[in-house]
Amino acid sequence: MGVTLNDTPSANRLHIGVFGKTNSGKSSFINAFTGQEVSIVADVAGTTTDPVYKAMEIHPLGPCTIIDTAGFDDESILGEQRIERTKQAADKSDLAVIVFAADEVVDAANMREELEWYRFFQKKNTPVLLVINKADMADTKRLFEFLKKETNEEALVVSAKTGEGMTVVKDALTRKVPENYGERLITGELVGENDLVMLVMPQDIQAPKGRLILPQVQTLRELLDKKCLVMSVTTDKFVSALTALNGAPKLIITDSQVFGDVYEHKPKESMLTSFSVLFAAYKGDLPYYVEGAKKIDSLTEQSRVLIAECCTHAPLSEDIGRVKIPRMLRKRFGENMVIDHVSGTDFPENLSDYDLVIQCGACMFNRRYVMSRIERTKEQAVPMTNYGIVIAHLTGILEQVVTP
Repeated sequence: MGVTLNDTPSANRLHIGVFGKTNSGKSSFINAFTGQEVSIVADVAGTTTDPVYKAMEIHPLGPCTIIDTAGFDDESILGEQRIERTKQAADKSDLAVIVFAADEVVDAANMREELEWYRFFQKKNTPVLLVINKADMADTKRLFEFLKKETNEEALVVSAKTGEGMTVVKDALTRKVPENYGERLITGELVGENDLVMLVMPQDIQAPKGRLILPQVQTLRELLDKKCLVMSVTTDKFVSALTALNGAPKLIITDSQVFGDVYEHKPKESMLTSFSVLFAAYKGDLPYYVEGAKKIDSLTEQSRVLIAECCTHAPLSEDIGRVKIPRMLRKRFGENMVIDHVSGTDFPENLSDYDLVIQCGACMFNRRYVMSRIERTKEQAVPMTNYGIVIAHLTGILEQVVTP
């Protein structure tokens, strides 16, 4: 079944990752927690191979994505790859649940991996809930006291088989939802009720036939919720649309690819930004991206740039990430500049070979995952910026672009 207009985009859902050793009962826990057969359950260690993402509505949490992960002690032939996928799921998790089996051997050596993951989430400031599963099979008192001593947290005791404790788990997760989660706005306080906003949206090869791209849809919906007056045009109708208006728009939001053309013809009193710039603030760290853009001026023909896009679509002619931005960079710094590309969740652990990383607007990823990439570049002292910021900088209008 396809996505409907009523669906909450995956990137805007609360991501709850469930982690634990193989055969700790993660999949059974998820099925009991959600009341659905989300994951395959079997009495065989390693049944879950790759992370399983399931979008659903869970009261009182609201729209969620539940992530069932492979056991982080997977020692199979593909175990290393599976653990890497589990780490990617961890980077996407707004909340983490670590499942312990009540029938495990209770000592620091046996539970070293679970405790290391607990500390990993603490370091990332990801709220963690500790759950002791299989309460119907073994006494949980010793494990409960051990976890209390090691983490200073009181684990919740549940049974996926009987359903015991699931209501308590939901309540506990609700209390752990990060403060102000879901309250971020794409347009911030740039506009409000009755403000006129013009959206410039080229319907070229980049736009899916018969549809709008996700950033356009989400921005439009937010403006309608704000009771703004919205006018949408293609680039070739931009000037005609301006002349048809009684006054200038308060804000013009454009596709970054036509930043230069729109800036040249916009009314002086109208603020200008782009969908990509708005999403840079909505999903990432805008001041950090702006600082990263300043590093562009120090690049040379010998520099190496990584362009990271979230979508995994086949490259198109005049693709913004694979054609237009590389063309702009090579025109300025030389044709021999090395520009690498990654897509989807492919993102190098080691970024030290690069002088700059350019990230797309990340409409397909949640903010937690984008911020994990930003943390990686900061740790390795590699500048990072964003599609829209780069184009505005190379066009010479970055200082004229407004941000939320």
